[in-house]
Amino acid sequence: MNETEERRARHRGGLRAETIAALWLKIKFYTILDRRYRIRGGEIDIVARRGRTIAFVEVKARASLEEAMISITEEKRRRISRAASKWLASNPWAADHVLRGDAVYIAPKRLPLHVEAAVELDLG
Repeated sequence: MNETEERRARHRGGLRAETIAALWLKIKFYTILDRRYRIRGGEIDIVARRGRTIAFVEVKARASLEEAMISITEEKRRRISRAASKWLASNPWAADHVLRGDAVYIAPKRLPLHVEAAVELDLG
């Protein structure tokens, strides 16, 4: 497999993981507000709401849940925070909600693991 094919395969795998994560959140009574929200310098895989909470969700798929859980870097946290700030500026109705950085970890032959407040957001 050449580099382009590998990149496409990773992209398809990421989309598949995000779809699984969105379905898992729906099972947990979240409403999906946005998917693959991208700005220059930031991105959010899923924006979801349940009650008065807005969750900015990072999805990580790895060979094991343990690998997935250690894969959110400081740079990724900054990118999520930048995108969350921009999303909030475009959706002022959400300002009075509880805002949280969650993660959904995906691994083969395991149920998804949704961790609330897994990502510390800097929205200042």
